[in-house]
Amino acid sequence: MTRVSFRKMHGLGNDFVVLDQRRDPVPIDAAAARALADRHTGIGCDQLLLLEPPHDARAEVFMRILNPDGSEAEACGNGTRCVASIIAGETGRREVTIETAAGLLPASIDAAGVATVDMGAPRFGWRDIPLSREMDTLHVDLRCGPLADPVCTNMGNPHATFFVEDAKAIDLAALGPELEHDKLFPERANIGIAEIRDRNTIRFRVWERGAGVTRACGSGACAAMVAAHRRALVDDRATVLLDGGDLDIAWPGEGHVLMAGPVALSFEGTFHPALIGR
Repeated sequence: MTRVSFRKMHGLGNDFVVLDQRRDPVPIDAAAARALADRHTGIGCDQLLLLEPPHDARAEVFMRILNPDGSEAEACGNGTRCVASIIAGETGRREVTIETAAGLLPASIDAAGVATVDMGAPRFGWRDIPLSREMDTLHVDLRCGPLADPVCTNMGNPHATFFVEDAKAIDLAALGPELEHDKLFPERANIGIAEIRDRNTIRFRVWERGAGVTRACGSGACAAMVAAHRRALVDDRATVLLDGGDLDIAWPGEGHVLMAGPVALSFEGTFHPALIGR
């Protein structure tokens, strides 16, 4: 049987298996996504990215995002930067547009390979997150162990950001699952832990919905910076320090969020269709 080609990429250690469905369409369901994402018996990744023909003529590609548990995500900042670098390499253009379930995301690649993505405008309404009941999203009535009073933000997907004195001291692996599945979040949520170092620096760790603790989360970093700015804890630009490296996030208090950081191609390869039951 014909083997299936893939790319393995990452943004600050937030790693992806990328399948180009434009040229070699292979049916990928939730079970196939789980098989590919398995780090022991599959290729291993935080998310699976499927490149498909765009629905919108303004975009070069549609990026579908599947979590390791087989669920579908609406947005992925680090994944968007990785895909932007692929499309820039194909087209020879520095500026490209990626279509996702969350909308169109313009991106640019500089000469050093740093990718900047326009993540769109954050949303704050309780229905936009969404939450299961009406609440002030700047001070959400939610507590779990040492974590309380988060800010909730929709960056194309739902985020809850908790501010703490020491991000490293929080047992995110223990608290993340309970918070992700709290009844307040009908579509579950990404759980972020933010420590404010100064007016331009945030230390950030994340439990990703459907994936667990990851080394970096682009949309989560954006949500953390937006949340901190809404509480007047940082200025309109901040470096977000993640376990896998740093992202530069800019948001002036209104309008779109810009996220910049490096991407890398780890390797390319093929797998036998039997891996995904084909």
